[in-house]
Amino acid sequence: MLDVIILGAGAGGGFPQWNSAAPGCLQAREGRKAKPRTQASLAVSGDGVHWFLLNASPDLRQQILATPALQQHGSTRGTPIQGVILAGAEIDAITGLLTLREREPFTLMGSPSTLAQLDRNPIFEALDRSIIPRIALSEGTTVPLLLKNGAPSGLVLEVFTVPGKAPLYAEAEGTKPDDTLGLSISDGQKTMLFVPGCAEITQTLKDRASRADLLFFDGTLWQDDEMIRTGLSPKSGHRMGHVSMNETDGPLRQFAACTRPKKFFVHINNSNPVLLEDSPQRQAAEQAGWVIGEDGMRLKTEGPS
Repeated sequence: MLDVIILGAGAGGGFPQWNSAAPGCLQAREGRKAKPRTQASLAVSGDGVHWFLLNASPDLRQQILATPALQQHGSTRGTPIQGVILAGAEIDAITGLLTLREREPFTLMGSPSTLAQLDRNPIFEALDRSIIPRIALSEGTTVPLLLKNGAPSGLVLEVFTVPGKAPLYAEAEGTKPDDTLGLSISDGQKTMLFVPGCAEITQTLKDRASRADLLFFDGTLWQDDEMIRTGLSPKSGHRMGHVSMNETDGPLRQFAACTRPKKFFVHINNSNPVLLEDSPQRQAAEQAGWVIGEDGMRLKTEGPS
């Protein structure tokens, strides 16, 4: 079984963003056809009991409190969280690790460049390495996901690099090939892909997606110059390392022939009009076969592919 919960579907800053009075953020605050979203993260399980987090967003404490499956029951202290798998080292993917500093054992996994960013920052030493081992994942790595007691979880992880960029705070160091990972998790019968950041949709990525059952993909912007036109930022989507939904090189067109998986957008920026439930952009995305991810969505897949 693959059991997946969208803990957060928003991009950095969430929706509404704390310092934004843009129309969409105002609607979200007022509850007018725009649901709030925390920052992007998923939880994945093979049995509905033991869970692995895909990215650790700054909103992780809030996400755990909103998700009964991730809450501790029984002994006074503990957690169903068995491990955290990082797709990159951006602030909105790693900051939630500090929420998990209460001496609870789990496994921390990421690419060598992502783990190197954590190694450079002494604040992450609050995660005691004697009980939280750090495991480097390289391109093509396939590993069984193990529970804290060493037993198999029933899930297998494969990582693959996707075009991306260095984290914002490390741009001066230049982009490394493994700065941005895609994560493939399978129970042996069903497969899900998590690609919250992507600067180019390659043929290899399209081929991989065509064989998956669930696809959770980068939905940051609707158009490449969206934030520039709205006066929110001088950066384009490509400058930030993201393809945009409705551009020629974006997922609506590039995955149009990819009909097997159920397709979800996550990591959706507060400027993206698809967050507005009555927008024409939302209608266009849904007509193209995409689900606009929401916090709390839960998907279970079982049986042969």
